[in-house]
Formats: sequence, structure tokens, C-alpha cells
Amino acid sequence: MTHDAFWLDTSDRTRLFVNAWQPTIQLKAVVMLSHGMAEHSGRYERLGLALAEAGYALYALDQRGHGRTASQGIRGHYADRDGWNKVVGDLATLRASIALRHPGVPVFLLGHSIGSYIAQAFLLHHSANLQGAVLSGSNFQPVALYRIAAVIARLERWRQGPTGRSAFIEFLSFGSFNKRFKPARTPFDWLSRDPHEVDRYLSDPLCGFRCTNQFWIDMLGGLQRISRSSSLAQIDKRLPMLIMGGECDPVSEGRRLKDLAEALSSADHPYVTLKLYPQARHEILNETNRDEVTRDLLAWLDEALTEPRPPRSE
Repeated sequence: MTHDAFWLDTSDRTRLFVNAWQPTIQLKAVVMLSHGMAEHSGRYERLGLALAEAGYALYALDQRGHGRTASQGIRGHYADRDGWNKVVGDLATLRASIALRHPGVPVFLLGHSIGSYIAQAFLLHHSANLQGAVLSGSNFQPVALYRIAAVIARLERWRQGPTGRSAFIEFLSFGSFNKRFKPARTPFDWLSRDPHEVDRYLSDPLCGFRCTNQFWIDMLGGLQRISRSSSLAQIDKRLPMLIMGGECDPVSEGRRLKDLAEALSSADHPYVTLKLYPQARHEILNETNRDEVTRDLLAWLDEALTEPRPPRSE
């Protein structure tokens, strides 16, 4: 396995920091990763090593306002304007870079948590250029709920400004996440049953920060778009998709992952696989059963890589 890190230039002159883990054996495919909120691509080194050992490369960028990419802007802030479209466009920039580095090699997309929402937005226009997609720690709720939340975010932007950081929004979003895990040892017990992994998150200076009001407005606007049945119908019907997560993840409570799988199936997507892990929390790749999760992910990738795909309808 080899590890590479580089900067990727975008059309608006933002530079994205990218971590890449490459196999030393023959390359099967590339997995490009979209990470979650208030974290960064470096946290996926263990996954990168496991993928590389199995013949897959992992390319993971630090999103705008996150990780080392945030050194050029404001931490927890996509952009002053059009932030959602920019972070989705950054995945297209990464996809184009991978095509130049590995011509003709199949590419999978893996999105975790908020990264899974960005991944879904990317799929609306670019799914035909992928071999498959994995959505981890995701969610699916009515559009009306996101509209109400967006009103609150806009009020907080009016009160504090676009780069203000609302404790009220954070409470409404994450305030109840630890309740089912009382007595909680830390504010982030909901991430994993493994206390070592929770402590690693807490001690990481690039994790756990509060995002800006404009970030929330961008994200909630994006969620309204991707959660419509008409949007889900835009995704390539031939695309294999794996939805995976913990049954005790407070983001989805397990059942909203089932709702997402059912919504995709209702939009005529026949190749949707749902994998739920009992007792697991939000970060299944950092959970106590992470080896099982990784094995399941690799098995699905191998199957999606070799399974013949039906011709695209004209």
C-alpha cells in the first residue's frame, strides 16, 4: 500500500486537500469518499489500508470548511454563496482527476453522514459515470421537515450573520443524540460504542467544531432537493447502491435508512441493498464491529464490480 496526499484545484480557485491510498497489487477499482460533518478525510486511513489490501484505491477529499482545505477559508463554512453546489461540484472535480490518474478504471462513490447527502446530490447528475454508490449513516425524512428547519437557520443567520455559529441549531440537531446512551461519558458517545474511537474524535483538533449558519442553510437546501421522489428518479437505474448503518444510530434510528431504501425502490431502482447492524451507532467504520462492516463493504464492492449491468435504456 502507498499513501499520497495532494492539492486539487477547482474552477473557483479553491484548493482541495486529498488523501489517496493505493494498492501495490493490481488495481480493481477506485473508491472516492465524501466525509461527514465536522471531520476530515484523514480519519479514513484504516479504511484506505483495508481497501488497498483488497486491490481498491481510496481517494478522500477534505470538503470546503473541513480538514486542511479549511486553511483557505472558514472552518465549518462551505462558502458565502452557492455552497451546496460547490461541494457537490468538488466531487465532480475529484472524479475527473481520478479519470486522468486511472483511465478506464471503475469508480465507486462512498458518502458518510452529511457526505452521503452530498453523494446523493452528485448522483442526480453523474451516476452514469460510476460503478456503484455506498451511503453510510444516511437519513431520509419529509421535505417539509427540512423546510421548517431551514426557516430556523435563516432566522439564526439574520440574528448572528452567515458565519455565526448557532448553539440553538446545534441543540435542535444533536441535543438528543446522547439520550439513549445514558449515562454518557462524553458528548459524542453516539458516534461509536468504542470509547477509544470516541476519544480519538474528541482529541482531534480537526473534528467536533460547530458549523456556521450558512452551512446549515446550504445543507438543508440540498436536503430538500435530494429528498424528492422526482430527484431520486434521476439516478441511473442501473446503478448498484448499498445503504448501510447502525440500528442505534440516532441520525436515522435505523428505520430512516429503511425509508431511504424504500424511497429508492419506489423510484424504480432495482439494485438497492440495505445492511443494518444491531446495536451499532453512527460511525459504523469506527464501531466495535468495524471489521465485519469492512468485510461486508468489500464483498459488496467485489459483487458490484463483477455483476453484469443491463444496457442503459435510450
